[in-house]
Amino acid sequence: MRRLGYLSLLLVVASFVAGCPKSGAGSDYSAGRKAENIQDYDTALVHYERALRQDPANAEYKLRTAQMRYEAAMAHVQQGQVAQKRGDLQLALGEFQKAQMIDPSNSAADQEVKRTLDLIAQSEAQSPKPVNPAPQEDDQLLSGPPELKPLSREPINMKMTNDARVVYETVAKLAGLSVVFDPDLTAKRITIELPNVSLEQALDTVSLASKTFWKAVTPNVIFVAQDQPQKRKDLEDEVVRTFYLSNTITPQDLTEIVNGLRQLLDLHRLQQVNAQNAIVIRDTPDKLALAAKIIRDIDRSKPEVLIHIQVMTASRDRLRDLGVLPGQSIAVAFTPRTSLQPNNTTTTGTGTTTTTGTTTTTPQVTLNLLKQVGFQDWSITLPGAQANAILTDSQTKIVQDPEIRITDGQKATLKIGSRVPVATGSFQAGVGVGVTGSAGVVNPLVNTQFQYIDVGVNIEVTPRVHPDGEISMKLTVDVSQITGTSNIGGINQPVIGQKKEEADIRLKEGEVSVLGGLIERTDTKLINGIPGLGEIPAIRYLFSDNSHEVEEDETLIVLTPHVIRLPAFSASNLRSMAAGTDSNVRVYHEDSEVMPEGGPAQPAAAVVAPTPAVAPAVMVPTSAPQAGTAAARLHFEPAATTMKVGDTTTLGLAVSNVNDLYSIPLLVHYNPAVIQVEEVRNGGFLSGGTQEIAIVQRIDSQRGEVVVSATRQPNTPGINGTGTLLGFVIRAIAPGNSSLQILQVNAHDSQQRTIPMVSGEATIQVQ
Repeated sequence: MRRLGYLSLLLVVASFVAGCPKSGAGSDYSAGRKAENIQDYDTALVHYERALRQDPANAEYKLRTAQMRYEAAMAHVQQGQVAQKRGDLQLALGEFQKAQMIDPSNSAADQEVKRTLDLIAQSEAQSPKPVNPAPQEDDQLLSGPPELKPLSREPINMKMTNDARVVYETVAKLAGLSVVFDPDLTAKRITIELPNVSLEQALDTVSLASKTFWKAVTPNVIFVAQDQPQKRKDLEDEVVRTFYLSNTITPQDLTEIVNGLRQLLDLHRLQQVNAQNAIVIRDTPDKLALAAKIIRDIDRSKPEVLIHIQVMTASRDRLRDLGVLPGQSIAVAFTPRTSLQPNNTTTTGTGTTTTTGTTTTTPQVTLNLLKQVGFQDWSITLPGAQANAILTDSQTKIVQDPEIRITDGQKATLKIGSRVPVATGSFQAGVGVGVTGSAGVVNPLVNTQFQYIDVGVNIEVTPRVHPDGEISMKLTVDVSQITGTSNIGGINQPVIGQKKEEADIRLKEGEVSVLGGLIERTDTKLINGIPGLGEIPAIRYLFSDNSHEVEEDETLIVLTPHVIRLPAFSASNLRSMAAGTDSNVRVYHEDSEVMPEGGPAQPAAAVVAPTPAVAPAVMVPTSAPQAGTAAARLHFEPAATTMKVGDTTTLGLAVSNVNDLYSIPLLVHYNPAVIQVEEVRNGGFLSGGTQEIAIVQRIDSQRGEVVVSATRQPNTPGINGTGTLLGFVIRAIAPGNSSLQILQVNAHDSQQRTIPMVSGEATIQVQ
């Protein structure tokens, strides 16, 4: 009874131990596999990382952890893309950032984060940040030729018929510039009409009409010469710039870009530097600007593809051998009795030599003794039988699960298996006779060369990623194995079985494609026994051996591509650029001086107070609306105010009955001895209540002038109605009276058309 109690206790303990959960790396790995099977990649990654921390040297744990890190990151990228399509940009950004944290090497997550931030910035009407800021130049060297800095940037309106020199001088005087003419310049009378154009547009129009060209010598001096190729070569300034490319892989990529630039822009001074992956160009600033645009558009990060290839091979052999295999021959031998062999003798002799031999004669029976031959002189050898009862069932599965990461347009090769030597060339089999009479042997490997053949899973693939996310692939998948040997010329050569697939296909990201499936089945039945008896159903296994062998071989190749990095093309890459004429390659700049478009730097350079000498020629009267158009009205609120010395107040500048107001530059004058304008603030009307607007102001306290420009964000409609545009913060500094008067206004709508306006003024009394 005591032994039975001990045995029961042991069974209970064993059951308790078996029921307890497993601990250690193995349990975490098993939990990771279960989570992976249900596509819970985050949980699977946690378990795999725990298992790897407990067993850092385990190669399988490392591979599973790396693969699961990629799968988990891509799962968050896909969830973010779904949220992005729904318009939930904040959720999408969170998913993409999770993917970045899980797999910092995931380029797709990096791209999507940048793209989502841009979308959020656009939705909130924020100014986009420059992607590639210009490198800082040496402060002691100029980065380019001198740029014009005229005294006035007001639009030019003039109509004139005169010599080209006089026209140039007139335009220059309106802008406060000086003109120097080339001594070889010929006189030519031209007729020119310039309706509300910028300084650069006026100079370009005059140069085109007179077949001349101009260049800036200093910020306020221009040089004019005859437009001839030699003159341009002698006088046009050139700039040297180095472009560092970050996405070219081979020197051939760099050479293709260099050849394209040389062909498109007719560049002659261009150097390719392979060591630094750079291009150095010396040419005119216009050509360099075009070259920079082309390089930015071409030097983009190439897409990458991760191709998951599964090669599954399954073979099964079944053999059943059942039955009795009887003998298939009977031997009859004639062995006569001794009485029938009177002449049989055996002779043995020994000579003086060292050779000894024995001679035996075959039994002979004479004809006269045949009548005495009987049954006792014959012998019969009966056949035996072999009983077989064999059952064999073997099953083999081979799964190759490789992954290849490839750059767009590049060929990748993956080889998993062995290299098998195969004899090639000439060789000779072992033949010959030795001098002693024995067979000689000539080594069959004496004149044989060998080459090695890759046997296993061999994959070659060249992908091409399309902008819509689909992938075209040119691939070759070769699955081979040694199936036997064959003796050729005395050398056993391997017999290689091959399953090869070549295809040009186009798949979507994540689409599963079965490249090839091959099923081989061999069914062999064999019956070996006594005819008739071996075919009787009931007793055939006693008189025959029945063998049935089945061989099955199945190979399946599955391909799944994943896009790691998509083609990164922005709107600026697809934007065209004016490039001048065939003989005069040049670029054109947007004239923000005449039509501001909402950048903080543009209105600052655009609105400059005119000097008294040129103000009457360039001013546009604010009270002259176009015929047939109802003019909007600008007025101060309040129109009259009383202040004490040292007080500060704010006057609002309101607009009424305006349609599609987009930008409004103003020139305001006041008496600097009585009041001082300290600041110009946003009144809220032009922003529409939610949008930030660009306000640029310049206050000249000595002359009593305020130049201010307010502009909405690019690609946004104008504002309609009535409201407060700006607020002028005024401080009283001395007793007296002063008016706050609008001298000039140049309002535009969203189509850059001039909006006629009637302006008023405010009266301020300081006590």
